This record gives sequence, structure tokens and C-alpha cells, in this order.
Amino acid sequence: MAGDITCGSLLQKLQFIWDEVGESEEDRDKVLYQLDQECLDVYKRKVDQATNSRDLLIQALDDSKIELARLLSALGEKAIARTPEKTTGTIKQQLAAIAPTLEQLTKQKNERKREFVNVQSQIDQICGEIAGTIEVGEQMTTPQVNEDDLTLERLEDFRSQLKDLEKEKSNRLEKVLDYVGIVHDLCTVLGMDFLSTVIEVHPSLDDSIGDNCKSISNDTLSKLDNTVATLNEDKKLRLSKLQELAGQLYDLWDLMDAPKEERRMFDHVTCNRSASVDEVTAPGSLALDLIEQAEVEVQRLDQLKYSKMKEIAFKKQTELEDIYAGAHIVIDTAAAHEKILALIEAGNIEPSELIADMDTQIAKAKEEALSRKDILDKVERWMSACEEESWLEDYNRDDNRYNSSRGAHLNLKRAEKARILVNKIPALVETLVSKTTAWEENRGLSFMYDGVPLLAMLDEYAMLRQEREEEKKRMREQKRYIEQQLNTDHEGPFGSRVSPNRPASSKKAVGVKVNGSVSNGTPPNRRLSISGQQNGGGHGVRSGGKDSKKDTAKTASPGNNAVAAAPVDAVSQISVTDPVPSTP
Repeated sequence: MAGDITCGSLLQKLQFIWDEVGESEEDRDKVLYQLDQECLDVYKRKVDQATNSRDLLIQALDDSKIELARLLSALGEKAIARTPEKTTGTIKQQLAAIAPTLEQLTKQKNERKREFVNVQSQIDQICGEIAGTIEVGEQMTTPQVNEDDLTLERLEDFRSQLKDLEKEKSNRLEKVLDYVGIVHDLCTVLGMDFLSTVIEVHPSLDDSIGDNCKSISNDTLSKLDNTVATLNEDKKLRLSKLQELAGQLYDLWDLMDAPKEERRMFDHVTCNRSASVDEVTAPGSLALDLIEQAEVEVQRLDQLKYSKMKEIAFKKQTELEDIYAGAHIVIDTAAAHEKILALIEAGNIEPSELIADMDTQIAKAKEEALSRKDILDKVERWMSACEEESWLEDYNRDDNRYNSSRGAHLNLKRAEKARILVNKIPALVETLVSKTTAWEENRGLSFMYDGVPLLAMLDEYAMLRQEREEEKKRMREQKRYIEQQLNTDHEGPFGSRVSPNRPASSKKAVGVKVNGSVSNGTPPNRRLSISGQQNGGGHGVRSGGKDSKKDTAKTASPGNNAVAAAPVDAVSQISVTDPVPSTP
């Protein structure tokens, strides 16, 4: 059988054949030598093959160990997957021992690499969206991953970076949406097209596009910020313009006494007259057509103002006269009216200049009235006290004042109050003199009350009051003398005496006359109007008491609505540059 054939049996067979053939020993040795060489070559080839195979296995084992070390280093898994402890045995045994670990780490590496690719892709995506190099949702190329560093620490660093970027993206998206909301509100107030405004910034800001697809780039945020700033500036300028127009409308309406119905037509314009920029939120409240409508109305009223200038000017002059009347300052109204009429008819002055100058005169008159208010209030108290003093004198002369007639108790109470008030008159007069003197020294002018110097009135009152006191003293002494005489001449049989008669009359209280002088027993006029004879007799002269009634009209308080200073001449100061009639 073929299985029994060996090298020895074959050599025996070869010897047998040689014997039969008669082969020489030399040839036999040659053939045997050849066979030995061929066997040696075969062994050498086998040895070489075995050596090569062993070297390959050793190389594979070394490569496996190197790969294992690289994977362990890249994955940072030295504490989890270590190199196998078995380092002895055959090469194949060592390879077999390291292969499962190597396969596990390779699989773990591929999984870790996919995680790195996923995280780095998201990071690159968000960074591109922020930088504006890519649009939201646009796919990016797979990022290059450093396979030599796939540790969990590095992966966590990338994840932390991704978390921060996602937070920044969320904040940016929120900021973009806030900007878009502000732009919408501003466009609504300004009457502008919101859609075209935001699309001009970036097409993704359209309402039809989802929030997650809107641009969050630096450029978009910068443009939105500039857009909001521009719209806010437009809003501010338009509001300022509208408020200016509203102020002009009010001034023109007040000048021409426009009816409420006409004013209501522009409530949508004037409602924001005193509003701040943030308070104006109504849709279309600052639209351009609204401003144009207000401008047209102002122009119309301006033209209408020229035709009503005479009425307006006289109205201003009446206001000026009322201020002077309340401050008890005498002015020449007729001359002022004539001068205003001459200026308007001559056309030598712009109506706006005339009204502005008259407004200046009114302001000065109010200032003058304010400077006089404290003194005028005390004059009012003084006159009221004089009235009570005069009434008290009449009351004291009434022999029936204590009778139980109707209203007697009221008169008694009034008398008690009147005595208190009368006792304060000297101090009040002294205060008036002090304040009036200080006022005159400060202004270098005499304090006139309805054309009469107030200090002269006070001096005359003080003098007459002193005369009255002396008269009272004289009357008391005379009364005592008469009583003594009666006691001596008319004693009764039992030592009783007959009461003397009351003196026939006594001097009445000092009062202030309507022309500014002081008299005894005459109730003062509360307005202290001055007579025509004292002022030259001109019927056009207006004073604080021009239209008051005796004992009923009270002094108009100049501080109720304004304070002012009054010029001296009602006519002389009217000119092209200073058109408003002033007053003395």
C-alpha cells in the first residue's frame, strides 16, 4: 500500500533494480548523492517556509500588541481592558489569547468614533450657523476625527462645548424672535410693511418659516439691531413731529376758539401730545399719512389765522387787560386797541410776530401780578378789616343792639369777630408799609393801586386813624366831665343820681373811599376804583375796579391762573419788532 512506502523501502527497491541492471558503484553513488541533495533542498524549503510562517505569526503578534496598546491609549481604557496576562506558550496561543480583546476594543473604537463624528458635526453645524457660513438645516460634510484621541474625557469636552453652543443658539434664537417682535410692533405703530422689513434683513425671518429654521448668525443679529435702532429713531422723530403739530393745532384752536367737534376730528393726532415714546403703541398712530394729515390741517388753520387776526389780537389784549385789572394796575385800553388795529390794517407786522409779542407781554404781566400778589392779598384783608371796623362803629352806636330781636345773636357774634379783626389793623398796616416799601426799593417804582400810590393811602389812613383816636379820647374826657357835672347838680333825695344822656353822636370809623382816599364812617370799596377826575377823565382808562360794584365785588386774585409784569405805556411800545401794546 502506498501508506507502507518509506524511503528505506524505496532505496532497497532502487538497489534491487540497480543489481538487475548491473549499475556501477560510481553511478550508484552519484545517484544517491543527487538524492541526498534533493532531499536537503526539500528540507531547506520546508524550513524556510516554517521560518517565514513563524516570522509572520511573530509580526502579527507584535502588530496585535501594538494595535492593542494604541487602542487602549486612544480609548483610554487601561483600567477596563488590559493586555492579556498570558505572555508564554506558542505564538498561536498568544495570538488566540489577544484576539478577543483586540476585537472588542476595535468595535468600541468604531462606536466611539461615531459618537465623536456626531458631536463634532453638531458643533460644526452650530458654529457655521452662528458665523453665517451655512444656513440653518443645511447638511455639512463629515468632520475629520482624531482617531488617536477618542477618550471619554475628550468626548465629554466636546459634549460640554456642544451644550454651550446649543444654549447660545437657544439664546440667539430667543433674541432673534424678540427682535422680530419689536420690529413687528414698531412697524405696526409706524404703519410700515412688517414682512418686507424683516425679509430685507434675512429671508428666514418670515413668519411662515419655523422658529428652528430662522437665521441666528452674527450678521442677522447685527442687522436686526440696526433695524430696531432705525425704527426707534423714526418713531422718536415722528412722535416729536406729531407732538409739535399737535401743539400747533392746540395753539391755533385756542386762538380761534375752534369748537369741540372740530377738535375731536383730530383726537387721533392730539392723543399722544404729551406721551413718551414707549407709551405710543396704538397701530398706525405714527403713520406718515397721519402726520401729513396733521400738517395739512395746520397749514389750513395758519391761513385761516390771518383772516381772524384782528379778533385774535383783541382777545389777547383783553386777556392782558384782565391780568392788569386783577393786579389793580391802570392801563389806557383805548389807545392800545387803536394801535393794534392800525398795525393789523397796515400789514407792517407778521400775525405770528404780533401774537408772539403779545404772549410775551402777557407773560410779563403775569409776572408783575405775581410780584404784587402778596401785597394785594394784605390790602384785601386791610379793606375787609376797615369794612368790619365801620360796621362795628355803627353797631356800637345802636342803642337797641342788645334787644332780643331777630338776628341779634348773629350781630353779637359778628361784633366779637370784628373787634378781633380791628385790633389787628395796626399790625396789618405796618406789614403793608414794610412790604410795599421793600417792593418799591427793589423795583425802583411806586406801588400804584388803581392809580393811587398805596403808601399814600396807608399814610392817610394812619393819620386819620390817629385823629379818630384823639377824637375818641376827647369825647371820653368830655363825657366824664358832663357826668361829673350831672352828679353834682342832680342828686336825688336819697343820694341817687340821674344817668346822663348818651352823647348825641360820635365819630365813625376811618374808612377807605373808592377813589383811594380815606374818610370817616364810609365803607371802603373792595376794588378801590379810581374816579375819572383823578385819572384825567379819559373813558378809555381801565383799572382794577372798572366794572366792580360797591360793597359786593371782591378783588380778583391775580394768582388764580397766572402771574405777570406790566409795561408802563400801553401804546408807545407797539412797533414792528415789539407789536404788543403794553400798559403802565
